[in-house]
Amino acid sequence: MRISQAFKFEAAHRLPNVPETHRCRRLHGHSYRVEVLLDGPVDPHTGFVADFFDIEKSFADILGALDHHCLNEVKGLENPTAENIAIWIWDRLKPSLPQLSAVRVYETADCWAEFDGR
Repeated sequence: MRISQAFKFEAAHRLPNVPETHRCRRLHGHSYRVEVLLDGPVDPHTGFVADFFDIEKSFADILGALDHHCLNEVKGLENPTAENIAIWIWDRLKPSLPQLSAVRVYETADCWAEFDGR
């Protein structure tokens, strides 16, 4: 069974490693959406793969570190591409959610990066 819970946050960033002429080199903001995906069996007693409240609790500190911040100033996100944000979230979330199978980060409604630990 696969389940997913989504979270949203607002943040600014700039991409320091793109050419000077690239528009994303300038400071700008996004309304990010993060989907946390978990895979596992359904517990016969609870009926859950994982309790959505537990997922929310595990994500709370991550959300606090990202929401309304300049991502370049967050330790480990000096180059805050959608790909690097997905890896950063994975690394912090996986210890508390062993069933985590992927983290998907939407930078816009049409652009996303997904990390599955590989």
